Amino acid sequence: MSLAGKTAVVTGSTSGIGLAIARAFAKEGCNVVINGFGDAAAIETERTKIEKEFKVKAAYEGADMSKPAEIAALIHNAEKTFGSVDILVNNAGIQFVSPVEDFPTEKWDQIIAINLSSAFHTIHAAVPGMKARKWGRIINTASAHSLIASPFKSAYVSAKHGIAGLTKTVALELATFGVTVNCISPGYVWTPLVEKQIPDTMKARNLTKEQVINDVLLTAQPTKQFVTVDQVAALAVFLASDSASQITGANISMDGGWTAA
Repeated sequence: MSLAGKTAVVTGSTSGIGLAIARAFAKEGCNVVINGFGDAAAIETERTKIEKEFKVKAAYEGADMSKPAEIAALIHNAEKTFGSVDILVNNAGIQFVSPVEDFPTEKWDQIIAINLSSAFHTIHAAVPGMKARKWGRIINTASAHSLIASPFKSAYVSAKHGIAGLTKTVALELATFGVTVNCISPGYVWTPLVEKQIPDTMKARNLTKEQVINDVLLTAQPTKQFVTVDQVAALAVFLASDSASQITGANISMDGGWTAA
């Protein structure tokens, strides 16, 4: 079955992984709803580019993923505009690094809200329609940190472990309704966000760009290569396909062998 004419909502999709996923679904003929913060003109440029390039409809919703009412409105508006939410990709996420005893409580609350609770709220809103139509795909962007930990990332690791558990639970609940629920766990992905961190790390650690990439960022990835946003997007599209209809409740690693160690 083709994905043409279906609607995909992708949170945190104004850049990076989320934008690549939204574009990949548009390429398959899906109408898409992008979401996230950023420069309004740049977001509008990306939205219109999707429509022109792939001949689909693309909408932008600026819902704040820390606010349940705005999240519910995101799903409601998508259903109202396009008639359904067939594919839901929970990709929104933020990061903060600090020793646990110094970790600001407001940062903990914000990361749990955006990286974990927002996925519950989108699923809560989207599932009734998916069950009624007997078809749906829920794909959560987790992380290698859904399976293992790193120091100083207590909130992020907790949230991503939570995403893995939420994925499994909802998959079991929806198994007889034609709805699959999976998560993708990338390692380090080459995004503008990662690229921007390199100069600061070079300065802080007195390292060259190559040293930062190989000895800091890619030290945990045996392939010594970044995952690309297009690779993550291709896996998301596969998980939405009929070929993947018996894959549900899975946490699929895409981390260059990081979690194999």
